[in-house]
Amino acid sequence: MIPDRRIWTSLPLPTILIAADDTITDVNPAAEGFLNASAKTVTGVPVWDLIAVDDPLEVAFARARASQTPLFVNDVDVGSGHRAPLQCGLQIAPLAGSDGEMIMMISPRELAGRMTQNNSVKSAARSAIGMAEMLAHEIKNPLAGITGAAQLLSMNLNADDLELTDLIVAESRRIVKLLEQVEQFGNLMPPRRQAVNLHDVLDRARRSALLGFGAQMKIIEDYDPSLPLALGDKDQLLQVVLNLLKNAAEAAGKTGGTIRLHSYFEHSFRLRRADGTGQSLPLQIEVIDDGPGLPEHIKGEVFEPFVSGRENGTGLGLALVSKIISEHGGWISVTSVPGHTNFRISLPRARVSEQEN
Repeated sequence: MIPDRRIWTSLPLPTILIAADDTITDVNPAAEGFLNASAKTVTGVPVWDLIAVDDPLEVAFARARASQTPLFVNDVDVGSGHRAPLQCGLQIAPLAGSDGEMIMMISPRELAGRMTQNNSVKSAARSAIGMAEMLAHEIKNPLAGITGAAQLLSMNLNADDLELTDLIVAESRRIVKLLEQVEQFGNLMPPRRQAVNLHDVLDRARRSALLGFGAQMKIIEDYDPSLPLALGDKDQLLQVVLNLLKNAAEAAGKTGGTIRLHSYFEHSFRLRRADGTGQSLPLQIEVIDDGPGLPEHIKGEVFEPFVSGRENGTGLGLALVSKIISEHGGWISVTSVPGHTNFRISLPRARVSEQEN
């Protein structure tokens, strides 16, 4: 039992309380963020089923418990079923006054290194995005002329030559779509957040998908009817769900498959940020498909720009999703194995005053 919840929730490092039988008793908010899972879902789970370390620690851990001495482990890869491994240091110690309980603190070294470079990286990213947005705008103009010229030529060509002009038109339109994604990614306007019924968003996205790119899919609605209103930009959230549905449909291919849209309320989900601030994100949306799953080599980078598992993928769809959710103060994660891929979005709840506006 943690004696002071204020201290526990304020600890900046991911910290796990482990019972005498090696099951997890509690995790602090920093650990929820590191594990990409809430305290409620990991409580009672055997710690070594959740924490994957590249250097077996069970024997050393048991020895530290038996001798009531701390254990320090440096530079090991630590991951879980909910996130890719990070190089970390581990500090493990017995909980004073307890009967076999242990405390594990995780120090993510890679994350710390990224944070020290955060400002310069953000500045460089903004410059690159601005340059890409400008180029996208300039390239779209001549492409429109090329498309128009090809369409005019096609009016006086035979069937064999028509195939070439059709190719010009099709490829030009594909490039325009890519450039539009680049422009969307470069949009620095903040979301216009207000009270949003997430089920309206999900239903609009479902109907649009079934009439277009997801016509071959079966989309199941599994909603919590008592879900409160979210705080967000309705149009941007619609774009997020559409991108996730399109991603699932494209992964399934022509054979189709099943997508489940799931909503629920998780009171305990709270995101703690690097600056020490925290926010409650109780509203959960899941887009679950039964497709082939994400390729193993991109699982840890799927939300990065230009990372794609498809041969002709742009790698901007999921990056744009991540950007929008981040600007909403929310959280997005993914778990994926063949036959089950789950994109989970966590969003803040609208206050009563915001619902009345």
